Amino acid sequence: MMRSLYVKFAAVTIGIMFLSGVVAFLISNTYYQHSLKPQNDEKNTKIALEMAAFIENNPEITMSDYLSNMADIGYQLYLVDNDGREQLFGAEFRENNLTDSDIQKVLDGEIFHGMVHFPRQTFVTGFFANELKNSIGVPVTYQNSDYALFIRPDIKLLFNEMHLLFGVLFALTIILSILFVLFSTNYLVKPISRLSTATKQLAKGKLQVNTLPTKRKDELGELSTSFSQMAKQIEKNDRLRKEFVSNISHDIQSPLSNIKGYTNLLNDKETSEEEKKQYTSIINEEISRLSIMTDQLLLLSSLDQDQHIVKKKRFNISSQLKDLLTSYHWLIQEKEIMLSYTLPDLEIDADPSLLNTVWDNLLSNALKYNHPAGSIDIQLTYTEGHCSISFTDTGIGISKEETERIFDRFYRADASRTRSVKGTGLGLSIVATIVELHGGTISVQSDNMAGTTFIVKLPLRG
Repeated sequence: MMRSLYVKFAAVTIGIMFLSGVVAFLISNTYYQHSLKPQNDEKNTKIALEMAAFIENNPEITMSDYLSNMADIGYQLYLVDNDGREQLFGAEFRENNLTDSDIQKVLDGEIFHGMVHFPRQTFVTGFFANELKNSIGVPVTYQNSDYALFIRPDIKLLFNEMHLLFGVLFALTIILSILFVLFSTNYLVKPISRLSTATKQLAKGKLQVNTLPTKRKDELGELSTSFSQMAKQIEKNDRLRKEFVSNISHDIQSPLSNIKGYTNLLNDKETSEEEKKQYTSIINEEISRLSIMTDQLLLLSSLDQDQHIVKKKRFNISSQLKDLLTSYHWLIQEKEIMLSYTLPDLEIDADPSLLNTVWDNLLSNALKYNHPAGSIDIQLTYTEGHCSISFTDTGIGISKEETERIFDRFYRADASRTRSVKGTGLGLSIVATIVELHGGTISVQSDNMAGTTFIVKLPLRG
């Protein structure tokens, strides 16, 4: 199933947003774990030591009042004495997960760095975890008693301190989004650039295009495939055009040379009257051949340039075929051809004049390439929507290789088998064009030296 370019673009955009956010988050988390977290621990350790120093240097103050004031500023404080009595100042901790060992170490004079040693979770959880384990503990001596003071900033204060980290996260998201967009845009635009380059090459006459991304399953892949097919068709048409010009030059030059040669012989005084009559007959044949070729070229040109040349109307196709057989009756008898046919009455919507050209070409070919005393069979069959007309002869046949080109213009079968038959090589090309303009098909079945069958299928209604 073809993936829409719209869906792909939307998916890439959403993917860029998601990927940029994830990568920016990971980078920001790394920055927090290795830089911001130690800084935060160091800063809060300094604040805790300053609180402890102020209490120790001012024994006249009431410690609980001082710590209450600090709580109002934006800190959570937890105070424990040697007897295990606890006091809480400010907002409560979500979890009191300090061990007796942690508290005892602080009472013994050590500093508890809970912030820097807090488990490496995501920065949101790690920074905002409202747990006593995520605090700074310092020893305090007040009025000859030892205390362990644990502090951490209140969550409101933390939000103010996190602006730098959020700023880094936002900036990284924007920068990474830009980089990913540039990369993905190159992925999406590169095929278009290749297509543009191929178009310019095609315009310059370079018809072989092999660098387009035809394996893609979106609109660009479909467009590239269509463009490649178009380039191949143009290349084929160009080759056929050159071949056409070469063939028509040869086919016109040959009768003209014959006419010129026999005209010179007619002017020779030593030419007898009988020879003159023979030469005149040959000249007339060549002129007739040129006239037929000219008429066929004009017809083919009209068919190529104007599809409106087809004037469809309702007529009886079986009657048309029978009339054609009547007109060829003398030639059929002369060649001693055995003719058989099955032509039930059938009316179709088509151009009778153009279809008569089709039947005339197929019947004349069946006569030309048939053996003396051979046979021709014509069959008309039909279904509800289509009819089929077949011309079968017992003639020289066509090889498999030749059947693939039999409808090309100016193509004629192997001259070694058809040297006695003169033709323009345009008849079957005209037949194929007329049938195609009627929305039909023509096919050929043949065995070398064992006869040929042409089958025309046409719609009954236009």
